[in-house]
Amino acid sequence: MHRPFSNDFRAVILAVWLLATTQSFAMEPALALREIYMQKVDRQLAVPQEEQHFYAEQLIHELQQAGLEKLPPQYVVLVDRSPQVQALLLFWISDAGLAEFIGASPVSTGRKGGFMYYETPIGVFDHTVANLDFRAEGTENALGILGYGVKGMRVYDFGWARARRTWKPGEGKMRLQMHTTDPRYLEPRLGTVQSMGCIRIPATLNALIDHYGILDADYERAMASSRHFWTLQPDREPTRWSGRYLVVMDSNRATRPDWSPRPSMKVRLPKVKPSIIPAPVRR
Repeated sequence: MHRPFSNDFRAVILAVWLLATTQSFAMEPALALREIYMQKVDRQLAVPQEEQHFYAEQLIHELQQAGLEKLPPQYVVLVDRSPQVQALLLFWISDAGLAEFIGASPVSTGRKGGFMYYETPIGVFDHTVANLDFRAEGTENALGILGYGVKGMRVYDFGWARARRTWKPGEGKMRLQMHTTDPRYLEPRLGTVQSMGCIRIPATLNALIDHYGILDADYERAMASSRHFWTLQPDREPTRWSGRYLVVMDSNRATRPDWSPRPSMKVRLPKVKPSIIPAPVRR
């Protein structure tokens, strides 16, 4: 099977992305991340201001419902799982409790499918050291698909969550993760429901969240008590506003908004050969 770039080459590209930052972000104002997001994330959504305000209000409401109305300033990740949206929006919560928009990108959440497919659960999910992250090994399934993306990409683990099963009635428990996916076959499909229940994000967005410790508040707390984590890169630049919360909502839209266009889907998934029974693509 022809591949234009090797996994190692793609890993080098991501490493260059990290080293290309001209100045440390750690001591910059929180909203400076907007410019970094615009420069470094290759798949973005141009969310109009009225929509930014809508999602900011939804985010604050969800946090309040979870008893988190008095958070210290920090970044929070919001995902709209609506099939008509499929978007991640990154916000910063200010001292005044206001949600400031940073940037947005297409994602893929859970779709109807066969055994072990779940609808991505809604709610507020805490990213803590109780459920340690890991990094993709770069392994392929029988179709040559990298379920977790290229080797070295971080997999954010939010622990076990109850979610609606799509292959039969009722709920079950699934491992909720946020991670990259196959750069050739599956990343071009971001913006549509594709996963087994987890949240797939662009590789460059994953690298940004990883490098600046956007969701690493609990990791930072643990490291202050002399704990060490192999998953954290030695050259990372954790921000002063590292957060720990992923919020998943559903706007229940009936139509697709212009700012979240459906991907072209020009890249076809490889066909299953009768002699091959592929392993399921991870989440």
